[in-house]
Amino acid sequence: MKLKNFPFAIALTLTICVSTLQVVNAGAPASASTNAGAADVKGVVKFEGVPPKGKPISMAADPSCAKQHSGLVTTLDVATDSKGGLQNVLVFISDGLGDRTFDPPKEPVVITQKGCLYEPRVMAVQANQPIEVVNDDPTSHNIHPTPANNREWNKAELPGAKVEEAFAREEIAIPVRCNIHPWMRGYIAVLKNPYFAVTKPDGSFELSNLPPGTYTIKAWHEKLGTSTQTITIGANQTKEINFVFKSM
Repeated sequence: MKLKNFPFAIALTLTICVSTLQVVNAGAPASASTNAGAADVKGVVKFEGVPPKGKPISMAADPSCAKQHSGLVTTLDVATDSKGGLQNVLVFISDGLGDRTFDPPKEPVVITQKGCLYEPRVMAVQANQPIEVVNDDPTSHNIHPTPANNREWNKAELPGAKVEEAFAREEIAIPVRCNIHPWMRGYIAVLKNPYFAVTKPDGSFELSNLPPGTYTIKAWHEKLGTSTQTITIGANQTKEINFVFKSM
């Protein structure tokens, strides 16, 4: 069979392929390999002074919780390492992105209930990103976020169960508790952009793949409040900034 329009078909196919390669999901931040000129911000959050000691947690009300711990369990309101690095601090871009919008990731962020504690204690998601709550304990839990700017929900979970939810609006940060085990405390921060991080045990953080510009960066801690800095960062630049918190 002869193809009278064979050259035209080849040209049309090539046009379609090239057009397909140029399609970019405008709502999601491009990866470092595709975002030419992307900048990075990194640093450390520290606590200055003597951190308050954690208070003992009594799990006597539920022996199955206590059995999962070999020693005394204390509160983790202010968790530092030997050099003062402050863990569980949310660092995020609060201003400077203009009218850019970002599609939420489809992959859920996971909270695990383990040893009748929340892991992680502080977590961050984008608005409308799925949150999966897993009960990894041999006892029932009742996860109960109490937002001020989002829909409140309160769900019981049997051992091994999973619950998936999401929050639609930005809020920093939503307290989370378990109605069955009152010592369980956590926080979920909801942001409208993907430029955020929760500090590691040594207080370090990194905000990657930022467009060049001037930004307001905030560091939030559940007990110590919020600290703010403004920076200007250029294309392909890496800038280091540090935050310091003190006892309130």
